[in-house]
Amino acid sequence: MPAVSIVIVCMNRPDNLGPCLDSIKQHTTSEYEVYVVAYRFSTDNLSAMKAAYPWVNFIINNSISGFSENNNLALKEVKSEYCFILNDDTELPGPTIDRLIADFSALPPDAAIVAAKLLNADGSLQLCGRPDYPPFRYVLQQWHLYSEPTDNGKGLFRTFNVSGAAFLIKTAIFKELGWFDERYFFTPEDIALSTLARRRGYSVWCDSDAEVIHKWRTTASRLAPALRPASIRGSLIFFSDGSSLRYLVLGAGVWAAEMVKRIKALIQGRRQDYLTYKHNTRSIFTHRTPKQIFIKYFNEI
Repeated sequence: MPAVSIVIVCMNRPDNLGPCLDSIKQHTTSEYEVYVVAYRFSTDNLSAMKAAYPWVNFIINNSISGFSENNNLALKEVKSEYCFILNDDTELPGPTIDRLIADFSALPPDAAIVAAKLLNADGSLQLCGRPDYPPFRYVLQQWHLYSEPTDNGKGLFRTFNVSGAAFLIKTAIFKELGWFDERYFFTPEDIALSTLARRRGYSVWCDSDAEVIHKWRTTASRLAPALRPASIRGSLIFFSDGSSLRYLVLGAGVWAAEMVKRIKALIQGRRQDYLTYKHNTRSIFTHRTPKQIFIKYFNEI
């Protein structure tokens, strides 16, 4: 039985996946297994990856699915003590997984999740732990009046939330929490998971000495007109926490921010941005789910 199951979702990007898998094999000494959800892969790319990485368990999914759904396809198969969730556009510069596993021996029994520090491709800091993220900060962020702090602690420290790009979680607790919440499509699955864990009495941690390189700025943005409105809808569902009144208040603030961006993009002739902001404003006050919103606009791209 491996100590950790590494779960990666990749949307037909072998150029991302190859270096990620190579770094795992190079730097990890703990017993592990790898599940890759090959999301909407071409036949040629899938065949090439299977031939190059025969030690990887590939799960094929060609239906339109979000971050939660894709990860859950693999998570329901794992039997190891820990799960390590990892984006395909990442690389491990050292024994990150080994260190995070070792961290649990130093953490209290209520520890459920420990995350790594995220670095940009140039080595600069991207994110180290995440503070509390109340609803008003989400609205302020849409107005560019709040930026999430990137450096939130040193060493092994307690944090509020983790990034879905790279974190280790106890499998038994993950299963107890119901895996990732499939109501969301792209965000805020990671914050929702962290919040639920804390509400159930578990603690969330980050280790600034465990590093992961996250090359998120290199990913294509052509899906923004479909992803962004689905993300906003999902975030409003999460932050309103079941209250229609809270959703109305938060939604009004976000709608106004997106409308201002929409008008500005129209004036400046930024067609792609204008299309994204238009979809954003139309997706706030709707009964569609984040997934339904994504499918609607994905079919229009």
